[in-house]
Amino acid sequence: MLHHVKLIYATKSRKLVGKKIVLAIPGSIAAVECVKLARELIRHGAEVHAVMSESATKIIHPYAMEFATGNPVVTEITGFIEHVELAGEHENKADLILICPATANTISKIACGIDDTPVTTVVTTAFSHIPIMIAPAMHESMYRHPIVRENIEKLKRLGVEFIGPRIEEGKAKVATIDEIVYNVIRKLHPKSLKGKKVLVTAGATREYIDPIRFITNASSGKMGVALAEEADFRGAEVTLIKTKGSVKSFVENQIIVETVEEMLKVIERELSEKKYDVVIMAAAVSDFRPKIVSSEKIKSDRTVTLELVPNPKIIDRIKELQPDVLLVGFKAETSADRVVEEAKKQIERAGVDLVVGNTLEAFGSDENEVILVTRDGVKKLPRMKKSEVAEKIWDEIEKLLF
Repeated sequence: MLHHVKLIYATKSRKLVGKKIVLAIPGSIAAVECVKLARELIRHGAEVHAVMSESATKIIHPYAMEFATGNPVVTEITGFIEHVELAGEHENKADLILICPATANTISKIACGIDDTPVTTVVTTAFSHIPIMIAPAMHESMYRHPIVRENIEKLKRLGVEFIGPRIEEGKAKVATIDEIVYNVIRKLHPKSLKGKKVLVTAGATREYIDPIRFITNASSGKMGVALAEEADFRGAEVTLIKTKGSVKSFVENQIIVETVEEMLKVIERELSEKKYDVVIMAAAVSDFRPKIVSSEKIKSDRTVTLELVPNPKIIDRIKELQPDVLLVGFKAETSADRVVEEAKKQIERAGVDLVVGNTLEAFGSDENEVILVTRDGVKKLPRMKKSEVAEKIWDEIEKLLF
């Protein structure tokens, strides 16, 4: 591995360590994003090899991709049979072929088994035994063409996965780099939670004072989203109940709520309609709400006194609705001793199986330092990224689950 690649290797996560990805680049103007995409895949631990069609080399120079990946770039098939080297049936083959950005021309050629560029030849070689993902990019009218749509559906039936595109400004633009990387990780991650149903809440609830003002807290939703996405990577069927204003997530099934009352209604509906294996209550729900909510904006020329009344404790309802579900609660307090004390109360009161405790400084931060509390003991984790905390929490949940 070249020095400049080593500097960024696995700096964001180790999700793709040991994975060899072929980034197959056709001739779309969106190919200019491929340097960033390759580097981002490497930041999660991937080994990336670029394969370019002749058209692609007119948009982005092969030297750029050689720099980005730290590997020689395939621009033609020679006597070294590069397509077999990368995608043949042998132990050193690629783990994934990612065609990005895929033109209408390349998609249709792949669908028809035509291999007249290095990109399509590698795909043809890989088709029967290596996962293939396609991120399209073209004008919207081309994307809507009935034959192009037919070819996309044909490839989906054959097991090819599509990422995006984003329909903007009359174009079917290539998916964002974050979305592509997320989908690649989800595709290649070990599926330890396959067949399990998981419900996660995330973010800060809002309790309205009048139509535009509300009481809330500093939670960003990052921890809850990280937990939902980790479950998604591990193959679970995930439902994410997320509050308005929380950080975005690529989990497919999301339900947006605002108040504690809305969240409780959605959870009650979900738990009555579907059998869940794990429920994680990571949202920072408001303990209180205004007793009276004004139907009109309150004028600012007078003193206002708010009377607050307690909200229902959602976590207390979970085991009533599904006694066998594995329940994970969260506790935020001002000190570590207080966290453990309150966590034990929550375990007794609500039948929680695992409490994740943290101090209030974690709110809104990209990092967290948590204490895991169960009936059997207390485990303190060192400070780390919230995505890494999510991995550790899921490791603990799996021990309790299996």
